[in-house]
This record gives sequence, structure tokens and C-alpha cells, in this order.
Amino acid sequence: MAQLAQLARLAAQLAQLALLAGLAMGAARAAGKGEPLENDSEPGKARKLWKGDLGELDLATAGKGAAWTPWFNIDHPGGDGDHESLAAIRRRFGAQVCARPLALEARSPGWEPHLRQVVHASPERGLRCLHREQPGGAACANYHVRFLCPLEHVYWSHWSAWSPCSRSTCGTRGSQSRSRRCRSARGPHKELRCRGKDTERRPCSAGPCPEPTWTEWGAWGPCSRSCGASGTRVRRRSCKPAGRSPPCPGRATEGQECHPSPCPGCPGHTLQGTVVTTSGVALPGAQVYLEDHLGRVPLAQSDAQGRFTVRGLCPEPSANLSAHRDGFAPGLSPVVTNASGAALAHLRLRRLEKPYMVLHPAAKVREAGQDVTFCCRASGVPEPRNYSWYHNGTLLQGTAQRRLELRGLAQEQAGTYRCKAASEAGAILSEPAELTVLAPGQPSCRPEPEPSLVELPGECPQDAGGSRYYDVGRCPASPCPGGPAGPSGCGQDSGTCCGVKRMEQRQVPCAGSLLPVMVVAECGCGPCARPPALVRGRVTAADTGEPLRFGLIFLGGRKVGFTNYQGSFTIEVPPDTRRLVARFVDGQRRLVDAVKVLPFDRRGGAVYQEVKMMRKKEPVELDGGRNNSIPLGDTEGREPVGELVLPAGVFLRPSGEVFNGTVKASVTFVDPRDVGTAGAASSDLSFANPRGEIVPLRTYGMFAVDFREGDSGRELQAGPVQVRMDAGQVRMPEHLHKMKLWSLNPESGLWEEEGVLRPAGRKRKRREERTFLVGNLEIRERRLFNLDVPEDRRCFVKVRAYSNEKFNPYEQLEGVVINLVNLEPQPGFPSNPRAWGRFDSVVTGPNGACLPAFCDARRPDAYTALVTATLGGEELEAVASSPKLNPNAVGVAQPYLGKLGYRRSDHEDAALKKTAFQINVAKPDPNDADENNGPVYSYRSLRECEEAPVSANHLRFYRVEVDRYEYNVVPFKESDVTTWTGDYLSWWPNPQEFRACFIKVQLEGPQEYMVRSRNVGGSHPRTRGQLYGLRDSRSVRDPLLGDTSGACVEFKCGGMLFDQSLADRTLVTVVPQGSCRRTAVNALLRDYLSRHPPLADNNHTAAFSMLAPLDPLGHNYGIYTVTDQNPRLAKEIAIGRCFAGTSDGFSREMRAGEGTAVTFSCQERPPGAESFFQRLLNAPAEALQEIRREMGRSELRRAPPEVMDFASGAPGPTRRTPSSQRRPGRPRGQQP
Repeated sequence: MAQLAQLARLAAQLAQLALLAGLAMGAARAAGKGEPLENDSEPGKARKLWKGDLGELDLATAGKGAAWTPWFNIDHPGGDGDHESLAAIRRRFGAQVCARPLALEARSPGWEPHLRQVVHASPERGLRCLHREQPGGAACANYHVRFLCPLEHVYWSHWSAWSPCSRSTCGTRGSQSRSRRCRSARGPHKELRCRGKDTERRPCSAGPCPEPTWTEWGAWGPCSRSCGASGTRVRRRSCKPAGRSPPCPGRATEGQECHPSPCPGCPGHTLQGTVVTTSGVALPGAQVYLEDHLGRVPLAQSDAQGRFTVRGLCPEPSANLSAHRDGFAPGLSPVVTNASGAALAHLRLRRLEKPYMVLHPAAKVREAGQDVTFCCRASGVPEPRNYSWYHNGTLLQGTAQRRLELRGLAQEQAGTYRCKAASEAGAILSEPAELTVLAPGQPSCRPEPEPSLVELPGECPQDAGGSRYYDVGRCPASPCPGGPAGPSGCGQDSGTCCGVKRMEQRQVPCAGSLLPVMVVAECGCGPCARPPALVRGRVTAADTGEPLRFGLIFLGGRKVGFTNYQGSFTIEVPPDTRRLVARFVDGQRRLVDAVKVLPFDRRGGAVYQEVKMMRKKEPVELDGGRNNSIPLGDTEGREPVGELVLPAGVFLRPSGEVFNGTVKASVTFVDPRDVGTAGAASSDLSFANPRGEIVPLRTYGMFAVDFREGDSGRELQAGPVQVRMDAGQVRMPEHLHKMKLWSLNPESGLWEEEGVLRPAGRKRKRREERTFLVGNLEIRERRLFNLDVPEDRRCFVKVRAYSNEKFNPYEQLEGVVINLVNLEPQPGFPSNPRAWGRFDSVVTGPNGACLPAFCDARRPDAYTALVTATLGGEELEAVASSPKLNPNAVGVAQPYLGKLGYRRSDHEDAALKKTAFQINVAKPDPNDADENNGPVYSYRSLRECEEAPVSANHLRFYRVEVDRYEYNVVPFKESDVTTWTGDYLSWWPNPQEFRACFIKVQLEGPQEYMVRSRNVGGSHPRTRGQLYGLRDSRSVRDPLLGDTSGACVEFKCGGMLFDQSLADRTLVTVVPQGSCRRTAVNALLRDYLSRHPPLADNNHTAAFSMLAPLDPLGHNYGIYTVTDQNPRLAKEIAIGRCFAGTSDGFSREMRAGEGTAVTFSCQERPPGAESFFQRLLNAPAEALQEIRREMGRSELRRAPPEVMDFASGAPGPTRRTPSSQRRPGRPRGQQP
């Protein structure tokens, strides 16, 4: 009761306040002006009650409410007016007035009701009346004021408005809430504790959904039978849904019996047939038609087993049956009728496949007035029939054929030409072909050679600029125009190319002798060198490294070979191939089939590629008659990316029969959250868009399925099945509406769309709500699927590879496989949280390589790329980023380098490999000149990237060739086989086949020693005594043998020279550095040389000489020979065998005591003494005289004395030691 009394008193006080305010407002209105009583808190806006900022407090929630103070009057209206301020009142009366009143009330003496005065009043400041503001020059009244003060300091605020309902969809129930805050009335507004709840909730509803309605019935369809017995016809209607309401009651289709006219002369005839896929799997729901001169007549629809029956049909002899089904190309079949009147037809339908190019137009060079022909051809299902041609991006009218013939060329017809092929399944564009039209008399091959530098031995004098490089010249391998009567057909011209027309020999003085060198004197058009393009490599399991033994290899649908016992393979690239797609199949079904797009060198030669295959996940047993689900990506400690939902009865035998028994299901998921899976993923994540362009995808995971009967192991089909993907795994909102299901075409290596993933309901798990993206697919012939989105934020990254750390433009490596993996974005960026999203591989050419990558213009760190490089299986090294970043070494100038955030893989941990770097793929700003010179180029600037000069910004790899030097008298760039020149002194006599030979030398001594092989003509009359080249190699210490090292030294193999008329047994002399003495020669090698004369005398104990064997001997002799179409690959394999000391092994760790040809014992020479090796470098003439004295002038039987005449040479520490650990290099010529 006491509380009710207090509330009553408070209500009376507030009513009195309202009355007084109303009297004042009435006076103002009577004066004809706006309300004169104003609130200081909002000047110019009168309020009925002068409330403060505590007006939001709910006084009813306080225990004692509020009370008015006494009336105060501390000022008289003298001076400029009457001032009754709260601060002055508190100073005079102290605690009688609270610090923060809720309201203020004012009155004049005598309580005059109509003063018509303007005052400023607020509970926070008090009252103020100014004479100058009063109407008519009146003076302010002598006002009295009092304040409303709270009796307690803690109150609830008033309740907020109810929030909107949590569910807006009709037919659903949700909740809504309102809140209030606990406030203090005495001090600053602080959050305090009040009794009661601060939030209230109540149920709400969006209201009932309107009822769904049917549309009007459509027209009746055709009768299922064209003649004979009665059939059925169908009409349809559709349901107009309304929100989440249930479906319309009733059926969407309605059928009735129809009676066609009788078939003439065929009362007892019956047509039976089947509709299956190309692999023999039954196809239900296919529409079967009769195709004759009258047109197409519907007959039947295949049942669940793919069978159909038509009675009373008597087709014409020329009539055919056709079958049509969504997702498949139509199929045709003749009708075969037997004597009993029964007719049979079997139709096979091929799955629709998007077109892909199998023949691209080739680049051509012509003179003005000549003719040219471009050709292209696409494959697919159905085979594309519609072709069109584009010149510089413009459609050429009247060019609807595979061949484009241009006659009487004019120079304005030069440019790029592309072909487009289309079918009902899609379209595909060819790669551009460049047409060069020369003016009459304009040379396409300049006779003056381009500069090309080779490094001379260390003892040769430097030029005026301090360089030891010599210009030997080169001829660009550009095509020459054909003659007027030359061929003008499809494919690559097999005519003439620019090449070496004439060479001449020069002599370079080096340490008292002359070093021969062949230089290009003139270039000219000649037959094009077209060495075969090969891809070699090894296939292993991604988890254990186990080789794929005797696995099948397919190109397209054609089997081309097997892997060997060690998993190695060699694929010869078919002519005119631009995209090499290979499929590797494990016959034992332990590994998932791998479809790889293998990079290769289009100019010829071999490229080495490591192929990884995912191991199949162990199968789980399912009951085919029940609903099942299989998680996708359920690795330990991670939520699955999604799940595969398999309804009851979804498994089918190839005949179409439902299989409800035990199913062994294996679903292998390639999880992009694991970086280690990137190398094992299939294809290159590309698809053909509607315009026919091949564009990239960004993956959220791949999965391969294998369903088999539990008892027999026979393969099962499935479909339709449901794929559910956790939307929480997609952190880029724009990807949610672009997510699709894809399947891989194993012939083209392109992904093709299977369906769209759309948002579905929520599934409660572990007290959390998860939203899923749901799609459907059928599992028939294809078994590899992908969860991907197209990505249009694309760029290119320029990368070059060099033979050493000097980064000389003339020492770029070609045939290097550059790999780029798109990694997850930086934390905090709203992007895909995958560890990797895409990968690409490109082979370097004479101007490096341009790799596609995702990029972003808004945030430099939005997309990150990890880049590696391999050459013949050897990993190249990236430029260091720590302890200090050197922009000149990296190849990118500041400040763009800082924006890219370049970091080598060992940036933070020196124990890691140095063979990769990571950058932020920051899209260049077109308005910033520093960012428009590489190494990142926009997607439309591919040509600018490919043609960028070597001086432009680029990223670099290099070979760690610390201890190797090579010199050829006839220059040859091993990474570009087109630079081969036919000459008797060529190190490699045959550009189609490269044979690498190495001899293994054991050195007993406390150090590692340089070993040189000097190679001169031995038995051929045209080359006897003439130098082929020099090879220097540093020995590598054997970790298992103390004070022992081994060296694998290359020598020129014996065999036919380039004219293939007579063999030459190269005279090879092996000389180790230091005070070394030959102590042993391999007994088998010595016996072989003695049985194959002539013999080279070995009277000088500081060297070993032999005439190179013509037979590939092997490790038992200490000689290692490998033949391959790529010279670098042949040498790498031979070195690996030499290190291991076996004929079929491979090692990066030296085994000096195994498979050795010759042994030297080396000692430390006295101070000031000069070794024979050093004497050979500094004074070759005196050293040779010493050899002759020891040999007694009988250097070679049946050979003239000059064959032992050494040309000067010097060791060059430029080879990478094949040991597992790299050692810091030494400057050239420095001895340990």
C-alpha cells in the first residue's frame, strides 16, 4: 500500500507540472507567436515540459519515485534580466537540490497566467529571461523555480520498441525482443545492476502463406503410338508456389487413352529395342522416334532397364530410329526385321561433351601476293559442325568452314587469326595464329647473326670491359616464307626456317696457347629443325612415393603405353598438339586415375615431369536399400567440406536394375586445405566458357567415387545423388551464388558443368546451425567431380630461369617447368580460406614464362602464389630474401617489390629448402609507372608479358652450378635444341638423340678437387687431334669414407659424327687438380680398352687417357652412358647413376667407392710448389713437353703426336654438386 501511495503522489506532481506548462503555452499562443517558453537543449523549439536527459528513466521502477524541491528565487530582474541558474542555486542551498534534476517548474509572482514572455529553461541549467528578448520592450518578471529530483539513483530506462520478427517467410514462426538499460541518476550514465531482466522475448509469426494454385491445363500431347494399337497422350499443368506453402494438391500431368489409325499391312509386327550409353549402361527415360521421309514420329519411351516395345509398326526399309535424352547426343539406329515379323533396334547414346580443339591454326609467314591456308578441327559430342574465323578479334564473314583460305595476301591482312567451333554442347576458341606478311623483297632472315655470348675458360684474357664472354653469334629460329609454288595446307609449315648458313673458326689466345672457337658468320633460310617433343617423368603415389608399376597411359581415349617397374614413362607429343592431356590408370585399382595436363616444349626436346596420384580411400560397406551419406573431407581436426547423400535404391547395375545389396563405396576427397594435395589434383582447373575461352576455376575440393557390388566387385552406377556443401567453408560471399558442380572430361582435361549448388535448409549439428549448398548429379561414366567457382580476377606472372647466379641474359634456361600454386589469402581478408585454390605449370622458352595467377587490385595480399622450378627433375633455387632483400638480384625494382612481399621458402627457417618463393599477386595499378613494367601483368596483357624484354621486372630461378664448367668449340645451347649446328666438331653429333657419357673418378685426399676432361678427336680423320670441348667438375666428398671424394666427369662419347659415315673414338684425358697420382684403374675397363685398340698410353701418373668406348659399358666399368632426346635430362640421369655407382639407380649422395673407373691419390703439395694441373693451366707448352719426355715420344699407337697437344683450359666452379646438401660456391679459379 505504501508503494501505491508513493506512485499516486508522483502522478499528482507530474500532473501539476503539466498544468503549469500548459498555462505558459496558452499565454504564448494568445500573443500570436510561437511558444515563447524554450528549452535550452533545443533552442527555438518549445516543449511542454522542461525535461533533462534523464527523461528516459522509468521512475515507476524506482522504489521511492521523485519529489519536488522548494521554490527558489535568487535573482531579481535587474541588469539584463532574471537569472535563476541551477549552479547558483546549488552553491547557495547545497543538498536541497540534486545534481541532475529530472524536470524544472517556473512561476511568476502572483501566478499571472498570461505574461507572454520568452524564457530559456532546462533542468540542467535553470531559467534565464532576457529583457531584450521580450515583446513590446517589456521587462522580465521575477521568476521562482523548483526542480523535480529522483529519490533513488538507479533506474531502468524505458523499454525499447519490439525488434522485427526473426522470420520473414510466410508460414514460419520466429521471435522478437525488446531491451532496456540500467542507468544512474546521480553521476554519469554507467551500467549498474538493476533488479529484473534487461531483455524480453515473445513469439511472433510472419503470417500464413497463401494457398498455391494450378495453372490451366495445357494442350494434349501427341499419341505415344503413330499407328496400330491404342496408346496414351499427356497434358500438363504447373503449380504456382506461394512461399513455403506445401505443393499444390493433385497431379501435374494427366493421361488418356488415344486410338491411332491402324498400321497398313503390319498387324503382327513388333519392334523391340534398347537404349544404352556407349559403355552399355541402360538409359531410362529416352524418347524413341521413327525417322522416315514423313518426318519424326514419336514411338515410345525407354523404361528403367532402357528397353522399349512398339507393336504394329511396319517401317520403311530406309527408316531409322532415333533416341533423345537430356545430357546426351541423339543416337540413330536402323531397324532390322526378321522373317517372323519382329524388328530389333539398339541405340547407343553418347554423353554431351563440350567441344575442344584437336588442331589449332599454325603461325605462317608469307610474302605479299602469296596465298595462305589456316585449318582447325574440334572434337566433342556431338562433333562440332559450326566453324567461324576471327582476324584480330573481328569476325570474318563467309568463313563457316574448318579451312580458311586467303589468296593474294595484302600487308593489312597480317595479324592474329583464331578459329571458333560450336555445337549444341558449347563452343571453343583456338589459340591465336600469327600471320606475317612481308613486303616484296623484305628479308625474313637477316644475314647478320644476333649476339650470343659464351664464357671462355678462366685463364683466357678479359676484354676491355673486364668480361670473359665471347660473342659467337646466333640465328633466330624464325620461319621463312614459302616459295610461290610452296605448300599451303593445314598444320605447321614444313618448309624453311632461319638458321646458320656459314660458320668460321677463330683462335682465342689463352695462357700461351690458342683456344679454337666456332662462330656464326652468316644466317640464311634452310630446312627447319623439328626435333620431336617428349615428356618424360615418373609416376608415384602422393602419400608413400611408391612408383606406379606398369600403369596404363592414355592420350584422349587411346592407349599409348605403360609405366615401367620404377614408374618412369616417356610420351612423344603428337604433331600440332597444343594441350597435352594424359591419363594414368592403376591396373590394381589402388590409386585414383590421374588426368594431367602436361607441359612440354613446343619447339622440341624432352621435358621432365613428376606425376603424383592419390591413393583411393578404403571403401566402406553400405546397404543399398537404405539412405546413406558419406562425408567429404573429414580429416582429423577439421569439419567436412560437405557430404554425399545417397538415397535408398540409388545404386544401379549397368543393365538398369536397382541394386539393394551390400555396396563397397570409396570416395576419395582432394582437400585443398592440405597444400600437399595440390600436386596430386587432376587436370589444371580450367573450363570453356560460353564464348569458347578457356578460363580458370577456383576449387573448394575434388572427389573421386568408386561404387562396387560387395560380393562380385562389379562396378555400379548411381543417380541421382545429392551433394551438400557446407556454406560456412565459403568465406567469399560472391562465391556462394556462383558455386557449381563439375565433372572432368578425361579426353580434353577440361571441367564441364554438372549442376548448380543452391542454398538449402539448415542442419543442426553440435548445437550450431549450418547452411548447405545443395546440388544433384548422376554417377555414370565419369567418376571425378569438383566443387568450383569461376574466378575472373586473373593476372600473369613473369618468371625466368638462369644457368647461374650471374643472371646473364644470354644464359637463360629453356625447358624449365615453372609451377605456380595459388595459396590462401592473408588472414582477415574476406576470401577463400583454402590453403590452395589453383595450380598451373608452364615451360620456359627463350624469353622466360608467363604463369596465370589470381590477383586483386584492392588488396595486394588478397591472393598469394607459391612458385617452384624444376629442370630434368632437379629443383632450381630461388633468389634469397633474407637476411637482406636485394632488388637487383630478385629482378624487381622497389617499391613494387615491397608491395609483392617477396619471400623465399627459407625466409624464416634456414633449414628449409631454397627452391621456392612466395609473393602477393598484387594487380598492377595502371596509373603507377613503377607497376607497369612487370613482373605482374593484367590478364589482357599476355602478349606484353610474353614479349617483355629481359630488362623488365621479372622473378628468377637459377641452377646452383658451383663446381662445373663446360666449353664447346661449336656453341650449343642445351636448353634449345634448335641451336644445334651440324659440324664435325659438334659435341652432340645428332640433334634427334643425345648421348651423355660420364667417367667416375675416386680421389683419396683431405680435400675436394677439380677434375678436368679434355676431349679431342681420336680416330676420325676429319677431327683427329682437334678439340671438341672441355669439362670441369669438382669432386664431392663421400660421407661414409674418410678423406675420400668422387667426381663424375663428362666426356664426349665415342660414335658417329654428324655425317653418320664414320665413328670417332674421342681421345679423353682426365686430369685432377693438385698433387695427385694415379693409383688404380678399373680392371674391367682396362681389359676392355686393351681388347679394343688403339690404346692411349698412360705413362704420366698425374693423368688418365683413353679412347672413348663405342659400347655403353656401365657401372662395372666406371662408365655411365644415357641416351635421351633432351641433353640436360640425359646428363642428369647419368650423373644420378654415377653418384649411386649403379646402372639403374639414382642418388644425390656420392658413393665414391662404388662403380669407379680410375683412382687418384692426392697429397698436399709443399708451399710454393705448383701442381701438374696448375702447370697445365699456366704453362701448357712446358707441361706437354714433360708429358712427352715421360711418354718417350710414343704417345699413341697409330696416332700422330699432336693428339696429346692440350689446349689451354681452366676450371670453372659453376656446377651444382648433386649431393643432398649444397655448399657455398667459390670464385672461379680459386683453389681450396
